[in-house]
Amino acid sequence: MKVWPGQPYPLGAVYDGSGTNFSIFSEIAERVELCLFDEEGIETRIDLPEVTGYCWHGYLPSIEPGQRYGFRVHGPWEPANGQRCNPAKLLLDPYAKAIEGQVKWHEAVFPYCFDKGPDIRSDRDSAPFVPHSVVHQPHFEWNGDRRLQIPWHETIIYETHVKGLTARHPEIPPELRGTYAALAHPVIIDYFKQLGVTAIELMPIHHFIHDKHLVDQGLRNYWGYNSIGYFAPHSEYAYQKRPGAAVAEFKQMIKTLHHAGIEVILDVVYNHTAEGNHFGPMLSFKGIDNAYYYRLCDDRRYYKDYTGTGNSLNMRNPFVLQLIMDSLRYWVLEMHVDGFRFDLAATLARELHDVDRLSAFFNIIQQDPVISQVKLIAEPWDVGEGGYQVGNFPPVWTEWNGKYRDCIRDFWRGEDQTLGEFASRFTGSSDLYENTSRLPYASINFITAHDGFTLEDLVSYNEKHNDANGEGNRDGESHNRSWNCGEEGATEDKAIRQLRNRQKRNFLTTLLLSQGVPMLLGGDEISRTQQGNNNGYCQDNEISWYDWENADTDFLAFCQRLIHYCKEHPVFRRRHWFQGQPIHGSDVKDIAWFTLEGEQMSEEDWGLGYAKSLGVFLNGATIPNPYPRGEPVKDDNFYVIFNAHHEALTFVLPGSQWGTRWIKELDTHIGWHENEKPLKAASRIKVESRSVVILRHASQ
Repeated sequence: MKVWPGQPYPLGAVYDGSGTNFSIFSEIAERVELCLFDEEGIETRIDLPEVTGYCWHGYLPSIEPGQRYGFRVHGPWEPANGQRCNPAKLLLDPYAKAIEGQVKWHEAVFPYCFDKGPDIRSDRDSAPFVPHSVVHQPHFEWNGDRRLQIPWHETIIYETHVKGLTARHPEIPPELRGTYAALAHPVIIDYFKQLGVTAIELMPIHHFIHDKHLVDQGLRNYWGYNSIGYFAPHSEYAYQKRPGAAVAEFKQMIKTLHHAGIEVILDVVYNHTAEGNHFGPMLSFKGIDNAYYYRLCDDRRYYKDYTGTGNSLNMRNPFVLQLIMDSLRYWVLEMHVDGFRFDLAATLARELHDVDRLSAFFNIIQQDPVISQVKLIAEPWDVGEGGYQVGNFPPVWTEWNGKYRDCIRDFWRGEDQTLGEFASRFTGSSDLYENTSRLPYASINFITAHDGFTLEDLVSYNEKHNDANGEGNRDGESHNRSWNCGEEGATEDKAIRQLRNRQKRNFLTTLLLSQGVPMLLGGDEISRTQQGNNNGYCQDNEISWYDWENADTDFLAFCQRLIHYCKEHPVFRRRHWFQGQPIHGSDVKDIAWFTLEGEQMSEEDWGLGYAKSLGVFLNGATIPNPYPRGEPVKDDNFYVIFNAHHEALTFVLPGSQWGTRWIKELDTHIGWHENEKPLKAASRIKVESRSVVILRHASQ
């Protein structure tokens, strides 16, 4: 087969219409073989003829899209020095744009001999048991599609799973369910639009591996936090099964969602790979240049693990940083995604051991003209020492606000806490973000997420029930800040069910009214349950898939109306912080907090740890951020009452300087109100236990 020298860049396999250039980085390699596979799996090995700056490369004029390939890297096997080259193992291209197949868990997949230990090299060929990289077709007709760039303060995120969303949907053709194509089906697009969300955040779609210990138990890595290909959309989610088909299908999904005005954010896992620790398989990076790609301990046989998964990528090395930045740019420029949520992002910030807010990775993101302009969301923690970093990320970043989640859960389950904490979280957590010149939308507010209880389970279980995961119920978070409302699990008790439904309305209403960016866990709006499993990472079945046949349509209707209601009122989605000061010389502030007696909160009131009820005035006439063309933003004034007490309470509305006539629009104890008779200033209003009441000021 004819081989030309080719070019060192771009890395990966690049088809130019006449042939394909292959290039792979390895500082330690002594020789690199390109391995081509035909449809029967017959392998042809070709030495890459050139090496430029540690990039091994060659051009094959006859190779077209759909070609399966891999690499074999010859070099030192010296585990004591962190070097694990093993040419018996077929390796995935780190820059592969498409990957076909899953690992077949055979001993040959591992680089060592099981009976001799991880330091003794195994020469068994892994090619029959591992996935193949695929040369992809780069051309796609986008028809002018581009990123939507919806402002952060207008964003409502829906976290979901490509497969779980549609795997049981009765209106999706069976052959399409669980695929990228299903997610772009008109039924799903219409559902998103009726719900009112502006962005979907997809759980990992980078090609990932199903862990051996799960497969051995008949389970699968459903969540997908086990990446092995940072450029390739996961092939199992493609409707078309031909090699490389997932790329075009993913692009079509993006194009369709964009046409409907919906952004796509990817949950990305750059902190570790599926190769695990020194006992793990050899699939790609470990065999290409182990000591370069991974953080190693002083005893270089072992891996530093800040993620609880066996390894951590070495962000200090330039080609590792380049890999991640090239991947991010590829998904933005070539795949048209609108942003990223970075799993265990604190790991990416680690320079030596401590989390460094100004690490090389964040510096590069800050100056990159492409990545710095998309939506960047950090999961601001990892499992290492000092890994909880909520509020400490650089200015261009937003963060999953774990303190918001914990505070709001505790408030509605009746835990003693200061009302000051609740007020801070409700108004955007300025204590966390304002001192770095960030704005309220730096806070991604959430009550539930994929990791933990669903909303239905949050109000139905005091304890986790993870026995189906096969780990003796030891996995998953034990301190969930949940409350079952009086009985564990499903119940026929009418009073308990009514309370649970009210608590769900309380949580969602608080979430949507809070300043910051609300994130809804997909399925919460239809009361999806996982029967108390708060760690469904391995449950690729009915435990995790959305049960559309038994959807709670009443709660769905409530969520739809609530989301659209909040979108109509800009006072609930301000760009700037409340000041709590009189505006334009008047006595009326942009925000004010009140006691049950209708008096403004004192310092003493804020410090009462047993207090569970308060009211807040939101001034719609003092919104400082104009519309895009400079027009002033005006809205109604609102008074919102939160009663987390276990008994009904009577509240006094504020005096006439705050508003003369108030109309009740929502009471989570009852529902939405229509044509209510206005209440006068200083009127008394009974608010039922564990309820939110929204009142809008009525003009004369």
